Amino acid sequence: MKHAFAILGIAFALALDAFAVSFGAGVYFKKATRRQIFRLSFHFGLFQFFMPIIGWAVGSKAAAAVGDYDHWIAFVILAVLGSKMIYSSFSSEERKASDDASKGKKLIALSIATSIDALAVGFSFGLLNDAILFPSVVIGAVASLMSFIGVKLGEKASFLLGKRAEAFGGLILIGIGLQILLEHSRISLF
Repeated sequence: MKHAFAILGIAFALALDAFAVSFGAGVYFKKATRRQIFRLSFHFGLFQFFMPIIGWAVGSKAAAAVGDYDHWIAFVILAVLGSKMIYSSFSSEERKASDDASKGKKLIALSIATSIDALAVGFSFGLLNDAILFPSVVIGAVASLMSFIGVKLGEKASFLLGKRAEAFGGLILIGIGLQILLEHSRISLF
């Protein structure tokens, strides 16, 4: 039972990035459709499920190589998407369907950026010869739930922020990217 609580704690910690990005998406959407909420929750959960399995299977050489720059990959993805959100918040144009973070390349990029830490967790499970399927299911389910909650809370916050909501969402993404960089050097922003 102690092991199950440890897995739940790991799952919660890994889901915090997905929660924060989903919160920013909820702020951006203002009123997300069921499809948008489902796509974000499903993809974030799916990537959080698969990344530990990939990390577990990859082995020490590849994991060590990715470990040297994984924080930079996540930072660049989040900073670019966050900057685009801030830029478009000052634009007077109507939002286009291509700006929807729950679709296409943006969704895949966010899914990767929010689950890259799970790769390292899977690798550590492999080093310890621990089973990976149950932890991956828990990690994916928690990330999915936290993403759903994040979108819903972000929607509520958008009413408080008004026109600045999209810029706020962009700042959240950039802040998460910076936090990932700082965590790698053992400094904390939040």
